[in-house]
Amino acid sequence: MLRAVRFPAGGVGMRKDITVAAESRDSRGKNEARRLRVSGKIPAVVYGGAPDSVAISVDPKQLAAVLRSGAGHNTIFTLSVAQGESSPVMIVDWQSDPLRGNLLHADLKRIDLSQRLTVKVPVQAAGEAKGVKQQGGVLELVTREVEIECLPDEIPASFTINISELLIGQVIRASDLPLTGSIILLSAADAVLAHVISVRAEAAATTEETAETAAEPEVIKRGKKEEEEAGEDAKKKKK
Repeated sequence: MLRAVRFPAGGVGMRKDITVAAESRDSRGKNEARRLRVSGKIPAVVYGGAPDSVAISVDPKQLAAVLRSGAGHNTIFTLSVAQGESSPVMIVDWQSDPLRGNLLHADLKRIDLSQRLTVKVPVQAAGEAKGVKQQGGVLELVTREVEIECLPDEIPASFTINISELLIGQVIRASDLPLTGSIILLSAADAVLAHVISVRAEAAATTEETAETAAEPEVIKRGKKEEEEAGEDAKKKKK
C-alpha cells in the first residue's frame, strides 16, 4: 500500500485572523438588494446557533478575498456586525454574477469552535509519477475532494498526495490519507484518489466510448425504418 500523502505546510487550522465588518438591515427584496449593490455592498444572511438569523450587508470584496484564500469557503473568520454580534463564521453559500463574476449574495453560518464540522477538502497532486515518466503510462486524478469531519480549528486547507512513486496499476485511495487530530474520513475509504494506467487501457476505453456513441444513431435509424415498414404493411392490408 502506498503512503504517498502529506499535509501542505501550514495547511491545518482554518481559523484566520480576519474580520469582516457588516451592518444589519431591516428591509429585504430586489429593490433593497439593488440599492445595496449600487452603494458597494451586497445582501447577506448569518444564521446558526444563537441569536436567530440576521439579515446583513457586507463588502463583497472582503468576502471575495476569503473565497480566494488557500482554504476558500472553509476559512473561519470573524463577522463583526455594527452595534451587534461578533462571532466566528464560515461562508456556506454564495451567488455570483454569471458574466462579471462579482458576488451578489452570501449565506454565512456561525461556528461553534467546540463542535465538530463536516466539510469537503480538496485533494491536490504533487510530483511526477514513475509510471508516467519511466513506463509511459497515464496519470488519472479520479477524486478531487474528500469529505471529512473534524473540529473547526483542524480543518486542513487541502490534502496533497505525493504521486512520485506511482507505477502503472498502483493506486492511492482515500484510506491512505494521514488523518491527524480530530479528523475522521467520511468519504468511502476505498475511493480512488489517483492511479496510473497504461496507454493501451486508456486507448481501449476511448475506443469503447466511441463505439457506443457511434452505435446510437444506427439504433435510432433502424427503429425508424422498422416503423416505416410496419406502416406500409398496414396500408397494404387495408387495400
